[in-house]
Order: sequence, then C-alpha cells, then structure tokens
Amino acid sequence: MLLAGEGTAEITPANGSVLAGFHYPPGKERAVTGIRQIPKVRALALRVKETSAIILSIDTASLSRSFCVELQRRIEEETGVPAAHVRVCATHTHSMPALRPFLQWGSVSEAFQTLVYESATHAAKAAVDDLSEADCYLGTQRVEGGNSNRTVKTWKTDGEFSAESTDDDRWLDTLLHAIYFQRADNKKPLLWYHFCAHPVCFQDTQAGPDWPGVVADRIRPEPAFLQGHIGDVNPGDGKKWIGDPPETAQAIARALHHAMGHGDIVAIDDLKIVNGTVELPFDMERFRADIDAYKTQPEKCVDGVWVDAGFAKAWNETAAAWDMNRKSYSAPISAMRLGNLAFLFHPAELYSFYGLQLRTTAPFPNVIAVGYCDDFVGYLTDPKAYDDNEYAAIVVPKILGLP
Repeated sequence: MLLAGEGTAEITPANGSVLAGFHYPPGKERAVTGIRQIPKVRALALRVKETSAIILSIDTASLSRSFCVELQRRIEEETGVPAAHVRVCATHTHSMPALRPFLQWGSVSEAFQTLVYESATHAAKAAVDDLSEADCYLGTQRVEGGNSNRTVKTWKTDGEFSAESTDDDRWLDTLLHAIYFQRADNKKPLLWYHFCAHPVCFQDTQAGPDWPGVVADRIRPEPAFLQGHIGDVNPGDGKKWIGDPPETAQAIARALHHAMGHGDIVAIDDLKIVNGTVELPFDMERFRADIDAYKTQPEKCVDGVWVDAGFAKAWNETAAAWDMNRKSYSAPISAMRLGNLAFLFHPAELYSFYGLQLRTTAPFPNVIAVGYCDDFVGYLTDPKAYDDNEYAAIVVPKILGLP
C-alpha cells in the first residue's frame, strides 16, 4: 500500500533581496523590486510499509550542502522521517535568491534562508499529515518547442539516443515525466513532473519561479516541478536564447496535460532509498595555472573566461585563500526506488548526454534523474566544453569558488 501526501508553503523574498543567476558588478546587484508570481516550496511525502520519504521542490536558484543538512535535520525532528530519506531539490529559477553563495552572481540572504527553513519544514509536516492511500501513475510525453541545446546550432535528441551514443555529439532530452497520484477518500490528486530546461526566461527584478510558475497557472492540480539535466539546455525552441515565457509554458503544459492523462500505473512493492557520496577531483593543475596567469599579467585578465577585471580580482582573492592540500569535493548522491520507478538525485547540472546516459543504462524501465539536489557543485560538462573554454566548464567553477 502506497500512501502519498503533499504540503506547500510560500517563500516570497523581501524587496532588496539579491537575485541569482546573472552576473552583476559590486554595487549593481540585481535585487527584488516586486513579485511576478508567488514562489513556493512543495513537499511530497511517500510511505510504503514502514519506509517513509520526503521530496522537496524549492523555488530557488541553488542550495548549499550545509543548508540541506540542517533542513533535513529539522524535518526529521518535526516529522519523524529520517533525514537520510529527505531529498531537497532546487528548481534553479534565475528569478529568485540563492541558498548557496555565487561570486558576483548571487549572495545568500539570511532572512530568505530563515524563511525557507521555516516554510520547508512546515510544508514537509503538512505533507506527512496529508498522507492518504494512493495509486501512482507515470506518464511521459515529448515536448515540442519547450527546450533547446544552447551550446550548438544542431543537436541530437533523446529519440536517437542509445547505449552506444557518445558525448562526441551534443544532445537534448525532450521527454517530460508526469507522476500522478490518484488518492482515496476524495483527497485531492497530486501531480509532480520532471523536465529539462533552464528557468531563465525573465531577467528583470521581479521574483518568481520563472516558466514553471506559468505552467503551474495552467494545469490542475497545481503541479510541482523537479529539474532535470540542463547544463546545455535553455527553455523555448532556440529562436530566443532565454526562451519566450508563454510559448515555453504552453509547450510544456500541453505535454504535461497529455502525460498525466495517459499514464500507466506504477506497480509498487517497496520504497527503497540508497545514499552515498562521490569524490569529485579538482583540476589543481589548471587552478594553479589560473592563479599564475593572474599573478603575472592581471591586466590581461579582463574578459572572456575572466568575465571582467573586477571579477578576476575578486576571484584571485578567494583563490589565494584556498587550501592547496584540499584536492576533491565530497558530493552527495542518492537513489530512490518506488516500485519499478527509480529516481536518481545529484547536485550537478549535467550536460544532456550524461542525463540521457543515466536513464538509458540504469537497470529500471523508468528513470528520473533529478539535478540540483542536496547541494550544488556546478556543471558536469563534456570534454569539448573545456577545450573550447565554455562558460559552464571554465567560468562557473570560479563563480562557485571551487578549483
């Protein structure tokens, strides 16, 4: 027997809170001046037999490991669900503050962090209190015009992907997954979905969830969103690099509506959770080379991979304080099996190839790879991105303060 419940809470940032996701020089921060759509934290509680889990979807740009660990602790204390069974996922909207610091790309507001702690804990408790017997359905549908590979003019899609595919090509995952819970006792049905597209449609100072918020306004029951592998993916059909919000939302909502109405029941015999860590090695040789480059010729570190002179100077100051004996980063990863449906949770923004590879090679018929979860470590690009000095491979580590 599957029990499922949901809780939601608002996380509206105060005016003046710094928005994340786009560069700003010091003194010219992109700060909240109003609210386009109310941002939320959504919690999904699941229970099968004696095993319980909670999945959170938070309208924020990013999460730090320390934030997630503390939130997991609070939720365990409040609900009894083990902290190790709580997944904390960011939607990665670029129209909200971050909960992980970015160098000149978004700072952490203590007030916003406190708000999210309280609201997320409240939503988790409400989800557990809302638990009711449920049938789970999984539907899929390819989205036309909802996303595009932002790094190349032509790419291959998930329809062409196989176990023999390689990262010599650039890819795009157009498949949307809809998880629909039909519940007993006249309880409201629940809808969660997974798709791959950066929420970057808006660049102004109005806060909100970006295109997922527009989708949520068009579908009932109001859906919760889990982000996919979008390291090289933007919203829209590619004609406008940041995507057109109504057109992007229309394409995704159309597919979501179809998927939720044409799902197959998930045969659930168990709920199993496996957690681990992966040691991500730093490229210390490149890191030292960057430090030497700035040290010897700072006047040349003013554009390109250095962004601008001010950013280069600020990065050099953080790099100078780095412990050169620290050569790797311990990142959390986890898997959750709900019957024959598997969730893979990780803290990166994968290039499309790697997300498709996970889905294709995992030993389950249905796999949902969720990014931006329980931490944030930046992009996992292909080797070509390093050869071409792409932003994702070269600039973002500087923004994150990691070699």
